Amino acid sequence: MRRLDASSGQATVELVAALPALLLAGLLALQLLAAGYALTLADGAAEAGALALAAGDPAKQAAQAAVPGWAADEVEVTVRDGRVTVRLRPPAALPAIGELLAVTSTAAARPK
Repeated sequence: MRRLDASSGQATVELVAALPALLLAGLLALQLLAAGYALTLADGAAEAGALALAAGDPAKQAAQAAVPGWAADEVEVTVRDGRVTVRLRPPAALPAIGELLAVTSTAAARPK
């Protein structure tokens, strides 16, 4: 007959206890990656808007067209004094987190 000692199953209990922390760390890493990607998209959109402004075309429409479809509802474009500012909220599980991680990028050009 096999005898069980006091530490039998301890690794399983530790894994179950650590699993929520591991999942939270994974979600946090994914959210930070989404925020970094949103910053890259905002930079590109601001540059596209500034290039359109320099060419004499509508900057706001050019900046909005430079973001992918999922970000169309999450982007705000402002054009003022030769500057195109793009604010973009990254995708998030909770809207409040997306608002906290919103990124802003500005590009400038001299209008034609």
